[in-house]
Amino acid sequence: MQIDIIETTSLGDRSYLVSAEGVAVVVDPQRDIDRVLGLAADRGVRITTVVETHLHNDYVTGGLELARTVGADYVVPAGDTVQYARVPAADGDVITAGPMRLEVLHTPGHTHHHVSYVLTDAAGEVQAVFTGGSMLYGATGRTDLLGAEHTDTLTHAQYHSVRRLAAALPEGTPVFPTHGFGSFCSATPTSGTSSTVGEQVRVNPALTQDEQAFVDQLLAGLGAYPAYYARMGPLNAAGPEPVDLSAPRTVDGEELACRLTAGEWVVDLRARTAFAAGHLPGALNFELSTNFLTYLGWLYDWGAPLTLIGETAEHVARARRELVRIGIDRLAGAAVGTPEELAAGPSLGSYPVSDFPGLAQAMAADPDLPVLDARRDDERAGGGVRGSLHVPVHELSARIDDVPSGEVWVYCGSGYRASIAASMLARAGRRPVLVNGSYGDPDAGAAAVGLHSGSVAA
Repeated sequence: MQIDIIETTSLGDRSYLVSAEGVAVVVDPQRDIDRVLGLAADRGVRITTVVETHLHNDYVTGGLELARTVGADYVVPAGDTVQYARVPAADGDVITAGPMRLEVLHTPGHTHHHVSYVLTDAAGEVQAVFTGGSMLYGATGRTDLLGAEHTDTLTHAQYHSVRRLAAALPEGTPVFPTHGFGSFCSATPTSGTSSTVGEQVRVNPALTQDEQAFVDQLLAGLGAYPAYYARMGPLNAAGPEPVDLSAPRTVDGEELACRLTAGEWVVDLRARTAFAAGHLPGALNFELSTNFLTYLGWLYDWGAPLTLIGETAEHVARARRELVRIGIDRLAGAAVGTPEELAAGPSLGSYPVSDFPGLAQAMAADPDLPVLDARRDDERAGGGVRGSLHVPVHELSARIDDVPSGEVWVYCGSGYRASIAASMLARAGRRPVLVNGSYGDPDAGAAAVGLHSGSVAA
């Protein structure tokens, strides 16, 4: 048997292609199924079965379209109510695909009906377990995505589910979770890129703590999660439409200017420093990197016209692929080129870029310097730049009036969220200075302004 990992780093998730003797099973596929189809073709295998561990809350599944495209069985937890035909997976069921057998274990916690799949060969030997959002690497899936009224029940259930997996499986069993590689679906930070049941027995909080200690720790670690999560479960239950990765309509500079004047969502995909050096006034900067999808999906006014600006057609195509993964299927258009090439109106906008040592110098010269901290609440709890105003970037649109007029220095943990915030402030008429650096770097981060992580900030 061969287990291929299909990474989606922008969401912190993994899908899997499991193959043997010319047939294959796919676990928790992403929306852009061409990656799975291409891998199956490379392996020379036929996909006969597609399985889901749960109705996902952080992305739109590609499972339904993949199963229909290749004529495979589509297996979804039996307890989930869906609007399409599927093979229900209930505790104790066994799904067969060639020499592969997948035993279904009900492992509630991340959701009520979550299941894990234990992979065995024809001889009954355990080869792996696919744990979805249950047992992760040094953590578990978060338990608050279905609403506060379910969180306590699901947290206790998660504890017992992880313990059930550990008790049922040999210590050497490889563990293959869907979440936990930067995903907000993880309750607490994960560690590592591979593991076994035996290793998890030694390090996983659900297996090293008593039940109440685990529950208390998990609940204490639950911070904010992207707003678009609320839309994913219903989309997956209804059955997503076939994916569309075609190029959006081309928009010229004159049309861009009209959209910017109207206050529409026009997103510049360039690097944060390039955007700061020169951009179309009114555009927002979501740098096309690992965090692009999470934060655009989090802040986006769902359903509003969305236009992309990319340096190349490839940049636009990459952003398009990312966006369909969370169900942003319809773009108002896209423009390709530099700001200078696309400008059809007044001069370009710009703002300065500095770093934490630069912020320290500016604060020394002006102790009342306006500084904005765009990090999450859990990060702020560990300290912050003295005197800074704390407004998490996902709250900034609603709280823009809290930010002083004029010049404002903006920082976050790495510079990525600060760049989004800076572009929002620029659009609102402020004069941002982007602090582009790592808060946690002792040489160039918070230490440069006299505060270390964990210091109490005013």
